[in-house]
Amino acid sequence: MTNDILSLIQDNMSGFSKGQKQIANYILSSYDKAAFMTASRLGKTVNVSESTVVRFAAELGFDGYPSMQKTLQEMIRSKLTSIQRIEVSKDRIGNHDVMSMVMQSDIEKIRMTLEDTDQQSFTQAVRKLANASRVYIMGVRSAGALADFLSYYLRFMFDNVTRVDTNAMSEVFEQVMRVHEGDVFIGLSFPRYSRRTVKAMKYVKDQGATVIAITDSRTAPLTEYADITLLAKSDMASFVDSLVAPLSLVNALIVAVSRIRSEQLETTLSELERIWSEYDEYEKTAEKSE
Repeated sequence: MTNDILSLIQDNMSGFSKGQKQIANYILSSYDKAAFMTASRLGKTVNVSESTVVRFAAELGFDGYPSMQKTLQEMIRSKLTSIQRIEVSKDRIGNHDVMSMVMQSDIEKIRMTLEDTDQQSFTQAVRKLANASRVYIMGVRSAGALADFLSYYLRFMFDNVTRVDTNAMSEVFEQVMRVHEGDVFIGLSFPRYSRRTVKAMKYVKDQGATVIAITDSRTAPLTEYADITLLAKSDMASFVDSLVAPLSLVNALIVAVSRIRSEQLETTLSELERIWSEYDEYEKTAEKSE
């Protein structure tokens, strides 16, 4: 229902009561704002009762207002421009303390991710990754930071890690053209979803590689080409993508894989410690005397 909610409202307009039509018209014209309003606030905005808003959601086939609100939020996260995100965040934050509100939201997203995690899918992803012949990792725009982080740590455990990183689609294909069965491709993308990442996932899947998607929803476009999907809740803090929960999931993936490939990891780190020491990679901190 996520992609069709606005059409659903439009198609049912003739059967709505006067109050429900006021709600419908407001959502159709300002869905970016309505999606983050409580039922009470939406009712006050269009001059109807909270119960009318709840009945409106039920009329559309939802099991309650929160369900309709969630559907609206999932739809707009992939549609809002950066400017619209700023406007929405102004309404959401209002006069609240910014630091507290953003951090509390991040805490909630980690809690929701933990509750919704499919342990079987996570375990399957860990095993496929631990036994991969070669690992490809792709994330662009804000998801690029997650891809860089994941690539950095996996290189301690694997000899063949390719960080697919380019702005040109033709160059993406050049970087993954040798992918084959036994390889693992990890695609990371969150609203607004990257078309480049989705196209790359389609290509490597056609070549027989295992494809792992790390995204926020089962309706995300990445899932169409994924053999395994790992979900992590994301949010938007103004124009900024809040990716704290996805980073926590990536951390868990790295740690789980490291337990299987502990021998390779220990060998690599032992050699690196020797090199770091020889070439003074890190500052030496002197102990303070009493």
